[in-house]
Parts: sequence; structure tokens; C-alpha cells
Amino acid sequence: MAADGSAHAASGIAVPYPDRVIVRGEDLADLIGNVGFTEYFLLLLLGRRPAPQLVKIVDATLVAIAEHGMVPSVLAARMTLAAAPTALQGAVSAGLLGCGEVILGAAETAGQLLTEIAIAEGDRSPVVARKLGEMRAARQPLPGFGHPLHKPEDPRAWRLVEYSREIGVAGTYVAILEEIHRQLATAYGRKLPLNVSGAIAAVLLDADFPLAALKGVPLIARTAGLVAHLLEEQQRPIGFKIANAGAAIVAYDGPDPEAADPVRPETRAM
Repeated sequence: MAADGSAHAASGIAVPYPDRVIVRGEDLADLIGNVGFTEYFLLLLLGRRPAPQLVKIVDATLVAIAEHGMVPSVLAARMTLAAAPTALQGAVSAGLLGCGEVILGAAETAGQLLTEIAIAEGDRSPVVARKLGEMRAARQPLPGFGHPLHKPEDPRAWRLVEYSREIGVAGTYVAILEEIHRQLATAYGRKLPLNVSGAIAAVLLDADFPLAALKGVPLIARTAGLVAHLLEEQQRPIGFKIANAGAAIVAYDGPDPEAADPVRPETRAM
């Protein structure tokens, strides 16, 4: 405790000096040119140099989720830049603010589900069956499964699972993910595709990536995609076309003043 009774405030990430910057105990000048961005991100996050397999699998997940065409985050960003052409940071923010448990943020909720099942010891098959039954009875969405476009399966998801095996990362969480996938048709009465968010959660958790930071991976990845879209938006603008197309398919069903009884000026409240 400090002399005034307040708690000691401290951070162990970085400190700048006039002649150097120390990041997680290392001189930033020594890191520049000697580590890639994924490794540096993990050093910042974990406070230590990451294992090579962790760098590889995080790098693969960043590639898998960075870009997926005209998704809501991209539409929001491009329309924002159209309305505020000098606010690149605002447009990127607009895209990221819409990333939640349905889009991009599903890796976090999928990770929570996998972790909950992983706690059980022994044969996890009945644990998976019970959990799926509970979720279906409660009409809860199953994080990490289902996709409006990729059917019967999401190719990104299974490539990540395959790659995690190639580099020796796949373990408990991938096994649980595959058991959920195996039991889905029985539990839900239909088959749902494993999506990229579910795969990201499993392969990262197997590589000892922290659960609390799972959502950060798709956010970092999607930022790269958004910046690319915003550069294209400056060169080949479509933001207002997107907005106009959206407005054109929305019918107005509110009150119509033309159909209402006219209000005489002399009867209006003063």
C-alpha cells in the first residue's frame, strides 16, 4: 500500500526512456527486424517469447479470419468512411464495434463452451451429449457451429484443424470440438457446419492461448481487412451505393400524415 492508503498501481508491459523503449523486459530496438508481428503480439500479450507452434497457429487464425467479403463489419466501415472521408480511424472503429457474439466474437463464446466441457475428467462424450441437450432445450445458439453461406462445411475451419495437427498443436480442445460435431445431428436433429470461430477457439486453446483474450484475435485480424477495404473505398467508392441499396429494400410502414385528418392551425396548442 502507498503512504496515502491507495493500492500500488503498476504495469509490466512497457516503459519508454529518452534513449530506448523496454517492452516486456526487452529492448524494442532489438525486436525491430528480428520478430514478426504475430510473435510480437504474443510477447505483448503473454509477457514472454512464445513457443514456435503458438506463433504458427495464431498466424494461421489471423489469416483465416481477416477477410470474408462484404460482411456487416465491412459495410459499416465503408459507409462510415463515405460519410466522413477523413475519419479512417472512425471507419475502422465502426467496423470493429459491430463484432460481437454472432460475428467474429463467437470465438470467445465457443472457447467458453469448450473450456466448460474440458473440465470434466474421463470420457467426455456423455458430457457433450448432456450439454448439447441442455442447450437445445433452452433454445440457445451453439457457438462455433452454423454458417449462412458455407455448407455443408466451412473450409476455413477444417483447414485450421488440419494445420493444428500438422504442427502438433491439436489436443483436448480439438477433440472436444470434433465430438460436438459428431453428436450434432443426433442432438439437434440436423447437421450444422463447424465454422471458423469454433475452429479458432479450439486450436488456440490447445496451444495455451488465454481464453480471456480469444476475442482479440479476430479483432486484430479484421482490422487488417478493414484497412484494405477502406483504401479501396477511397479509390473506388461504393459506401453510398451500399447505403442506398439497403434503404431501397426497406418499406415504410409508419403513420402517413397525408392519410390523417388535417390539423387546423387555429386548433394547434400554442
